[in-house]
Amino acid sequence: MQNQQTGTLEIQFQLRPSFAVQPQAARRPPTAPALGTVGSGKLPRITQVLALAIQFEEMVRTGEAKDYADLARLGCVTRERISQIMKLRWLASDIQAEILRLPRTPSGRLPICEAKLRRVADRLSWAEQRYQWQSGKHCDGGGART
Repeated sequence: MQNQQTGTLEIQFQLRPSFAVQPQAARRPPTAPALGTVGSGKLPRITQVLALAIQFEEMVRTGEAKDYADLARLGCVTRERISQIMKLRWLASDIQAEILRLPRTPSGRLPICEAKLRRVADRLSWAEQRYQWQSGKHCDGGGART
């Protein structure tokens, strides 16, 4: 309806929900998954970071991101951090597979340090990486726990 005196236009409308509302008695609280099921706990942080490295690599490969600097800008992190994340892709493929299959934990934390894992990735030989990985999977207090 247009008001001639003030020069304004008034519009009225009604919103109707497109979903059916259940009565209070019919609603059930959500149930948590049983312990040991796929949905319980969080993925370990190191698993998440390695998965992120794989995703970043795919983004650069497909042209979704131009380079690591572009990823840093998109993720609001430093280029150095992107390089640290991407270094995990230098790990032997079986080590990467083992990290990606780590079990979920209540807190998402395991005593595996990302910094220590990057030192494993510094080894050029996958045999040396495997030896270092098997001999020291757990964090010894140096570096952040992930």
